[in-house]
Amino acid sequence: MTQTGTDHKTHTPFLSRPGVRRLVPFALITAIALVFIFENRTSVEIRLLVPMVTMPLWGALLIAWGLGVLACVFTVRRRSNRHSRRPR
Repeated sequence: MTQTGTDHKTHTPFLSRPGVRRLVPFALITAIALVFIFENRTSVEIRLLVPMVTMPLWGALLIAWGLGVLACVFTVRRRSNRHSRRPR
């Protein structure tokens, strides 16, 4: 049997795949942010509009980081949906 040029699939290198190229920077930034967050272990007073709350700094930073990730997820999802609905 002979093989034609269209029968075999080309192998895409792992780091050049679009999903991996988007995930690697996110994973690096997340790792750096989590190290920074968990190294700050002192207690701080935080004003939440009216009440004063005493909590570990890592907890406040983790909450802020989580809210930032959620904002990014909703923004990216909304942007991709908006572009897919555009008439051609």
